Amino acid sequence: MFSKILIANRGEIAVRVIKTARRLGIKTVMVFSEADADSLAVDMADEAFLIGPPQASESYLSAEKIIRAAKQSGAEAIHPGFGFLSEKASFARLCASEGIVFVGPNPRAIDAMGDKIESKKFAKAANVSTVPGHIGVIEGVTHAVQIAEEIGYPVMMKASAGGGGKGMRIAWTRTDVQEGFPAAQSEARNSFGDDRVFIEKFVTEPRHIEIQVLGDKHGSVIHLNERECSIQRRNQKVIEEAPSPFLDPETRRAMGEQAVALSKAVDYDSAGTVEFIVDKDRNFYFLEMNTRLQVEHPVTELITGVDLVEQMLRSAAGEKLNLTQSDVGISGWAVESRIYAEDPYRNFLPSIGRLVRYAPPKEGDFGAYQVRNDAGVREGDEISIYYDPMIAKLCTHAASRSGAIAGMARALEDFHIEGLGHNLPFLSAVMDQPRFQSGKITTAYIAEEFSAGFQGADPRPEQEDIFTAVGAYIAHVQSSRGRSPISRPQALAIILGDARRDVSLSRVEGGVDVDVAEANGAVGKVLQLRSIAWRPGLAQFRGRLDEQEFTVSVRPTQNGLVLRHRASVRIVLALTPLAADLFSRLPKKAPPDTSKLILSPMPGLVVSLDLKVGDEVKAGETVAVIEAMKMQNIIRAERDGTVKAVGAKMGESVAADEVLIELG
Repeated sequence: MFSKILIANRGEIAVRVIKTARRLGIKTVMVFSEADADSLAVDMADEAFLIGPPQASESYLSAEKIIRAAKQSGAEAIHPGFGFLSEKASFARLCASEGIVFVGPNPRAIDAMGDKIESKKFAKAANVSTVPGHIGVIEGVTHAVQIAEEIGYPVMMKASAGGGGKGMRIAWTRTDVQEGFPAAQSEARNSFGDDRVFIEKFVTEPRHIEIQVLGDKHGSVIHLNERECSIQRRNQKVIEEAPSPFLDPETRRAMGEQAVALSKAVDYDSAGTVEFIVDKDRNFYFLEMNTRLQVEHPVTELITGVDLVEQMLRSAAGEKLNLTQSDVGISGWAVESRIYAEDPYRNFLPSIGRLVRYAPPKEGDFGAYQVRNDAGVREGDEISIYYDPMIAKLCTHAASRSGAIAGMARALEDFHIEGLGHNLPFLSAVMDQPRFQSGKITTAYIAEEFSAGFQGADPRPEQEDIFTAVGAYIAHVQSSRGRSPISRPQALAIILGDARRDVSLSRVEGGVDVDVAEANGAVGKVLQLRSIAWRPGLAQFRGRLDEQEFTVSVRPTQNGLVLRHRASVRIVLALTPLAADLFSRLPKKAPPDTSKLILSPMPGLVVSLDLKVGDEVKAGETVAVIEAMKMQNIIRAERDGTVKAVGAKMGESVAADEVLIELG
């Protein structure tokens, strides 16, 4: 085994590799860009080397700088994580030529399977069923349109060297190809240094199910069952689970055998993933192979007990697999939620900024479920425009799928982030949805269930009770500060959005009782709030209401509080009954008119904005392209108009809600 390895990556995967290396007694070396100088991974590593500016092309994609750092540090091997250089055969060969072990598959396997175009050619030659498409070089937009119309819409445009949803576009029309193909090429070039894009038929209502494989340098290859990755947005996986709720034992066995056969054909000798599209009849088609560790690998580790990073290191060191196929089982169920820096209320656009507050749930065994959180950040760290917007990967493991989902819902409640947009409310909404809980999911799930975008969820009756009890308790504590706590019941009117609930709050042993009045003034129910963990200034309120544990996010606002429980948010005011009567008579404030403004929906770099004063704009027309976190976002006009003013220029950085165009 190695005594020292270099990690050619950043963020949570770098931290993940360091943890396993420590357990095995291996010293670690980090390379980092200027943007990551104060990162958690750099602090955790035994050594660290600065290799360039924030741009990945000048740091994490610079093979020469990484090799130089490995030699200077005396590292015997390089673990590439995922993304960046992890699927570059040229990098694996460079490592070998410099006497450094590449912790990943051999270059021949990467060449055969790592490139999406070449892998499809290889799969066809091996008589593996593949999705219909054009797997040759595409010579421009006109050629792309021709190919798309020969295949038949819808089609998928996908970066050949890509992964993680970068350089991917679905086209339903000719216009989609004309706009999406250049954007896909640009994203591919910026993310992977390779702008080749191929086109294939987009199979509607599919499931995305992948098989984890593991090989050594002695000819052994096994699979570690499947992961269901169908909950996707913009071709980026959001929620994964293992095993799949859809597969039966026969299909699982057939998919595993095919993945192993394909891997053996290229002498695969590390961890890798064979991805399939599965239709409603459980027919499966080879999609691609990722010749690296996957982002979602923790769910496989949780149901098999196998540390995939350790196995990669052992294989790279020349050790034989200490597992056979019969050793691999399925223990319980695991679910992973990807925590992203993005604003789900603004069509999931990227968000950047500082993690003013970052408080993940505690990890460990909670009886009915276990929690694992893979992260590369700490409170105070900054999420920049240069890299992926992932903050953490939250995982739960339980004896059953329903148990893992329930555990995830509670863990998401306990996760607290402030300072930038995040998708915690959205993930909570999915966990609470009956369709997800039933397992009837496809890659179109998010588009179908949130067709009008995500605007949160209306509170269920039990959530209205939580908001009522928490609002009343906080009002009681604030009114009692500096004085002796009141001994008699306190009458309050709790305003929840547009609704009013009259309550009477009384202190009891271990907490408070909140009597909720009905319309006629009689007590309708008594809310028993116990196990209270909150004091003024805390951003989370933990407690038990009628024997149900809960966590609520608390944010002060003018005259009240913003409370969030899972996907439901309410502005809560706690007033005296008289003040509530007066409040109801106040006129409603009209929102500002922004109908003539085209605003940047997120912070980023303006890569396209060619309009000038006097130009005519039509509704639906592209007016600008904003790049953030390696994704290009097309900004369209929502109405016809004439350009009155231009507020930004190409090459400039803009903030969220900054005016790009003003229409007359």
